[in-house]
Amino acid sequence: MNIFILSVSENIYSTKRIYDEAVKRGHNVSIINHLRCSIKLSNGKRQIMYHGENIIDEPDVIIPRIGASATRHGAAVVKEFEMNDVYSTARSLGILRAQNKVRTLQIMNRKTIPIPDTVFSVNPENIKEQIELLGGAPVIIKLQEGTQGMGVMLAESKKSAKSIIDTFYRMNMSILLQEFIKESNSEDIRIFVAGDKVISSMKRKGLEDDFRSNIHRGGTGFKADISDKEKTMAIKATNYLGLPIAGVDLIRSKRGPLLIEVNSTPGLQGIEAYTKVNVAEGIIKYIEKKCSTRILRTKR
Repeated sequence: MNIFILSVSENIYSTKRIYDEAVKRGHNVSIINHLRCSIKLSNGKRQIMYHGENIIDEPDVIIPRIGASATRHGAAVVKEFEMNDVYSTARSLGILRAQNKVRTLQIMNRKTIPIPDTVFSVNPENIKEQIELLGGAPVIIKLQEGTQGMGVMLAESKKSAKSIIDTFYRMNMSILLQEFIKESNSEDIRIFVAGDKVISSMKRKGLEDDFRSNIHRGGTGFKADISDKEKTMAIKATNYLGLPIAGVDLIRSKRGPLLIEVNSTPGLQGIEAYTKVNVAEGIIKYIEKKCSTRILRTKR
């Protein structure tokens, strides 16, 4: 297969791992910087220009690795490939949905996937009421488009919560409030999904003085055994968002597992290091299984 990895750099760990495993399995692989792609639309025809050449007909498969800072342009590039019948491991709409925490949670709630109680508003006049809707402080305050634990705060008192929320509202920042799950003990579960299969899962533990569990924030990871319910939740969540390959984050509560986020560009470094599972190989094997007959059918 001809595989394009859409990534801003070939030196990123996850990009390099996927590239190496795909080459090892005999595929033709190119790393395409989606920020350097220009889309041309004219007379019903579409072009994706990259270094002066139209590349829209070249790949059989694309693997988007679209960061938060380039979500809209990256999703637009993915959409053009999709409309040209190129298989993508992350649908353009799924990338946009996953980047917006509120949209993700709205979809999960509609599909009855358990989530923490959540409130979002733009009204600075009823902050007290918003906090009380979650049972009072402490509450979690999140930027709607934060990543890797950035823009996530714990307000331990009603006074501090009101102060933080009011500041964000006056800065015109989009936020959401969530109940604080004390029993999660600063831990969450990252589940790496490919299609209808879980490739790997790890437990992430935050620093002693930090309730956030992200590896990028200094947390640590351990291989995790997950329940059938957690596995089913993760697979359903990725299906609902249109993300065949994704990372799903859950926390464990007294009322069972709760989904907190879905990541359309999950990193491989932490999960491969802590679980010793070759996640990059799992991604390529999934693509081979999913796309081999599809590509043969297209080329006949």
